[in-house]
Amino acid sequence: MAMSCNVGGADKVVRIVVGIALLILAVFSPIDTVWRVLAGVLAAIALVTALIGFCPLNSLLGIDTCKRHA
Repeated sequence: MAMSCNVGGADKVVRIVVGIALLILAVFSPIDTVWRVLAGVLAAIALVTALIGFCPLNSLLGIDTCKRHA
């Protein structure tokens, strides 16, 4: 399976904002360790998928928000 762009535009911005918010929650919030780890993992997934422009879950679900120029 080739990794072609399927994350773009507003989807990318939302992933970055959510990723940063979850990262702040994981680092600074006085929550239980399990929730900190979960927030950190979800933050990493959101930020990495936004930066590389590919999301395996989007691919499985057939979602493509990346605009392609012909």
